[in-house]
Amino acid sequence: MSDGTMIATEKTANFKWLNVDSADGYDAWRAARLQAAENSLTLPPVEVKNLENPTRTEREELLRRCEDTNFAHYHWQDSGSDPDEIRGKLRSFASAFGLRIAERHRSAGEAGIVALQPSQEPGKRGYIPYSTRAMNWHTDGYYNAPDHLISAFVLHCVRQAGSGGTNQILDPEIAYIRLRDADPAYLKALMHPEAMTIPENRENDGSIRPASVGPVFYPDAETGRLQMRYTARTRSIHWRDDPATLEAAEFLRDLLEKGDPLAHEVRLSAGQGILNNNVLHNRTAFGPEDGERSNRLIFRVRFLNRIGRKPQ
Repeated sequence: MSDGTMIATEKTANFKWLNVDSADGYDAWRAARLQAAENSLTLPPVEVKNLENPTRTEREELLRRCEDTNFAHYHWQDSGSDPDEIRGKLRSFASAFGLRIAERHRSAGEAGIVALQPSQEPGKRGYIPYSTRAMNWHTDGYYNAPDHLISAFVLHCVRQAGSGGTNQILDPEIAYIRLRDADPAYLKALMHPEAMTIPENRENDGSIRPASVGPVFYPDAETGRLQMRYTARTRSIHWRDDPATLEAAEFLRDLLEKGDPLAHEVRLSAGQGILNNNVLHNRTAFGPEDGERSNRLIFRVRFLNRIGRKPQ
């Protein structure tokens, strides 16, 4: 077992959802999660008047949606156009939800925020987030080290693509339910501490990102809520070599590819964003308008803690 392996602690054993063999409280939890997901399909974005300082009512609604479905779609009424000004406002917005532990990312600019846009910079060239290509289903930071797991992030649109650039979003708790309904053995396999390995990677600057070994589903260390670490990619990934794990990975990949009726489809426009507890998501390819170069710009900031109330 490598140094990068995630090891379950005694604390995690106390969370009832981890016991796939027990129905204690599960049916009620399942029904509530499915109903909340269905109800959310018709909800409009939460209108936010001041991104830097959302009102109590706005915060409560965003928190409620993140509690119910692990994400919330918002719309900043005064969308702004100055990227530098938006960066500062976005960090203030995130801090209103207790998000203060930002990850260290090689492409992060001012305020620790990554600009997702087509780029030919040496550190970004060849990486899909910095291209116009489609991105497959994943959770953010699935390649991160066990002590640096991503629990939440914010996507904020500064400029919309001329066409395309649509995100599909699925609550990881719904994916968990689909797997458990199909075969509880799938979940046992995907909760194994060596279920999924992302091999080490040599960055363009010569540095090496160590291999990341761990489960697909695991409990958040602070809250016990279900978290997910996943990618649908088929290259540069190793699944634990046992039948249940391989079958579970195939089932999940097929489920996402076919589409789930409780998945959301969001094409962010300027001023809109997604506040979330690291949900499953993808992105369609996008292009420019009238043959010009694409001007799409999305800001992303990722955190090691889940969305919650701002400490008093």
